[in-house]
Amino acid sequence: MDKTSENIRLSSLTEKLRLRLDEDQLTNCMRCGFCLPACPTFAETGIEAESPRGRIALMKAVKDGIMAPDVEFEEQMNHCLGCRACEPACPADVKYGQLIEQTRDAIEDHTETHRGWVKLVRRTAFQTIFPNQKRVRWIGKGLRFYQTSGMRKLARKTGAMKMFPKHLREMEQILPEVALHGVVEQIGIRHPAKGDTIATVALFRGCLMDVLFADTNIHTVDLLTEAGFEVVIPEQQNCCGAMHAHSGEVEGARSLARSNIRVFKAAGVDYIVSNAGGCGALLLEYDHLLHKDAQWKDDAKWFAERVIDVSDLLVRFGRLLVFPECKENQSIRITYQDSCHLRNVMRASDAPRRLMRQVNGVEFVEMKEADRCCGSAGTYTLTQPAMSGQILDHKMQHARATDAQYLLTSNPGCLLQMMHGINQHGLNGQMKAVHIVDFLHERMCEADE
Repeated sequence: MDKTSENIRLSSLTEKLRLRLDEDQLTNCMRCGFCLPACPTFAETGIEAESPRGRIALMKAVKDGIMAPDVEFEEQMNHCLGCRACEPACPADVKYGQLIEQTRDAIEDHTETHRGWVKLVRRTAFQTIFPNQKRVRWIGKGLRFYQTSGMRKLARKTGAMKMFPKHLREMEQILPEVALHGVVEQIGIRHPAKGDTIATVALFRGCLMDVLFADTNIHTVDLLTEAGFEVVIPEQQNCCGAMHAHSGEVEGARSLARSNIRVFKAAGVDYIVSNAGGCGALLLEYDHLLHKDAQWKDDAKWFAERVIDVSDLLVRFGRLLVFPECKENQSIRITYQDSCHLRNVMRASDAPRRLMRQVNGVEFVEMKEADRCCGSAGTYTLTQPAMSGQILDHKMQHARATDAQYLLTSNPGCLLQMMHGINQHGLNGQMKAVHIVDFLHERMCEADE
């Protein structure tokens, strides 16, 4: 690109950032620095620009015309994990998550840093696959065929996997067995409560959850019905749009939000339940996502007011679940890794811990810095593998120190990252990463035996 064309591109990006960045949120930042200790990338580097305060200063400098949004600016915005740990720490209640999404959305309209194959992959994923649940399911069936047909063994034996980058090879090693059918195909749409019905809830099944962790969705239904909730699973629901919003594809996220709102409102439920912190956080913010859409903003508010994490719903409104003291449990030690979005956006970090402590005979050990991001952050492991791996290494040091047999979490991305960390650090056979729903379901079933 010649200098004139580059100047035109930067000028267009600057103007788009001026239009999209929320001036109130930018000026609300008092530069106090409370966000710095909470930020994982600042903790790893000690560089001011790697902190929320630093990134906001860069955004404001671009908006005010002091600096150009060049490649270095773009890279700095992409280094952010989007964990939003800075928000609970901020005394001025700056909505940093909204600012980083607005910035990335503007950048993606003008970036020249993506290679041709990256653009193709993004377009295929965000515009073709994720908006269509059937296509997501077909991808799952393809993975299932790869895992069960002998292709996986052949690829590993022949060294074909060496053609892929190291971090992709490592993730392939820990990929769970893909479910051939999702939760609706396996157990149906409507499930009555056991005993008197407390409320009717709709399960948000998710894309990744329903392909890689379909059993977790089924176990979620079991826990909810046991606790007194009637459960419906709207069949026409689609991807929540979180990966779109976090990757600068905000209009795609809005389109998915409108579709989900239409489907869930038709279900007429009291609560919309998520078992994935990353999904739940965006579902909770559909009202913000569509606040400028006069046609949808009221329905988006209706939707957002009903979103709740499964752990939070069980603790606050459900009948007490019984987890008996079993001989098999008496020597089990467990720990927990927070889902960033469950903790920092949905503000429900206490509920999973309360549920874990209800399991008789199991010792819960709080992990050091359990509230710090594990480095998964949606597609971050693919786009920023070096920083992701560095953060994960520190996380696994803390996990090892707990001497726990089970490392629990509440989000599929975190769960895959914990599986990856256990494999990388030689903890297979000593520690197992499990979704909290699956752990609780196993103990609840023991009560029925």
